[in-house]
Amino acid sequence: MVDHSMQSSASRSPRRWLFGLLVLLVIAGLCWKFWPGSAAPKEATGQKAVAGHTGRSGGMRPGFGGASGPVPVRVAPAVTGDFPLYFKALGTVTALNTINVRSRVGGELVKIYFEEGQMVKAGDMLVEIDPRPYQNALLQAEGTLLQNQAQLKNAQVDVERYRGLYREDSIAKQTLDTAEALVGQFQGTVKTNQAAVNDARLNLEFTRIRAPITGRVGLRQLDVGNLVAANDTTALAIITQTQPISVAFTLPENSLDTVLARYRSGAKLPAEAWDRGDTKLQATGVLQSLDNQIDVTTGTLKFKARYENRDQSLFPNQFVNVRLLADTLKDVVLAPSAAIQFGTNGTFAYVLDGDKKVKIRQLKVGASDGLNTVVTEGLSAGDRVVLEGTDRLKDGSDVEVVNDSQDVPTTPTEHLQGKSAVNAAEPATTDKAKKGGA
Repeated sequence: MVDHSMQSSASRSPRRWLFGLLVLLVIAGLCWKFWPGSAAPKEATGQKAVAGHTGRSGGMRPGFGGASGPVPVRVAPAVTGDFPLYFKALGTVTALNTINVRSRVGGELVKIYFEEGQMVKAGDMLVEIDPRPYQNALLQAEGTLLQNQAQLKNAQVDVERYRGLYREDSIAKQTLDTAEALVGQFQGTVKTNQAAVNDARLNLEFTRIRAPITGRVGLRQLDVGNLVAANDTTALAIITQTQPISVAFTLPENSLDTVLARYRSGAKLPAEAWDRGDTKLQATGVLQSLDNQIDVTTGTLKFKARYENRDQSLFPNQFVNVRLLADTLKDVVLAPSAAIQFGTNGTFAYVLDGDKKVKIRQLKVGASDGLNTVVTEGLSAGDRVVLEGTDRLKDGSDVEVVNDSQDVPTTPTEHLQGKSAVNAAEPATTDKAKKGGA
């Protein structure tokens, strides 16, 4: 009899050897894959990747690690020119005259002669109130006047008769005096009646309401058939005078010296009105008047500028941006505002010293329009100043000029015709990061 346990043991033995062989093959493959000798190709690949960041000379580019070279910069020259000194303020368009047309008599509104929003001239008919009651009142007053005029005439005839009789000593002096007093009484009555006639005629004229000024009529408040009361709170129409028109604005008190000096000298200061977005010039006028005191709560003074407004571009109560030309600085040094830096030692700029180096130049600056800045001290016309790349510079740094704007920069006058506005009351600033350790 065969031993079954010995047979099963013999059959499992080859399987164990086969499984062990597979395990050894897997271990050998993993060891070959992760053996340290395979790091050499990777290291060579990494060196190629690093070399991809180097320049043609094999050195690292500035700002990316490794050896540093000249700093690439953009430069532009300072120039000499005229600088218009503008002051910018928010303004409100105001009509020179605003009239609330009301009725001076009461009655039914029978006719409207104007269209809403139309332009009317002084004296044009606007509305008409039923005139019949006032025509009757005028006739009544004229009738009373005629009666008293007849009585006055009769009394005057009696006085002349009594004077003749008195000269003949036919009547007493008292009779003549009484007749003369009666004449005076009737004369007073006639004057009263004449005033009543004039008043009735005036009331009749008031039934035909006319435009008191030239201007634009607003939306009507009442319709035909409505009853109108004398001096009613509801206006029949509102007329605004829009030609010419004015703009009210304020300026801070620290900006008044230049404006007041020019205004008191009799100069006509141009005032431009730009739209709310400060992108479109709507009208050009002149400074007309100023207030007599400074507002202590805001430290500002109110001004008014007048505009002809022939094209009706300005509308009452419209908000505008006002640019007041206070003065024009002649033959001043102008530098791009982007080149002006601010540090612990004050205002400065990086100026090219030759073609390969820069040096720090301390400056004194004046007004700015956002594009150009007036330099009162520290620069001369032709000096080339650094516009971009200043964050990596210091005094004496080597530079490489990648863009040299040799052409004359945009003048302030040309710049004003664009989107930006001049505000001489604010110091010159740039939108770049400023180097604080100059």
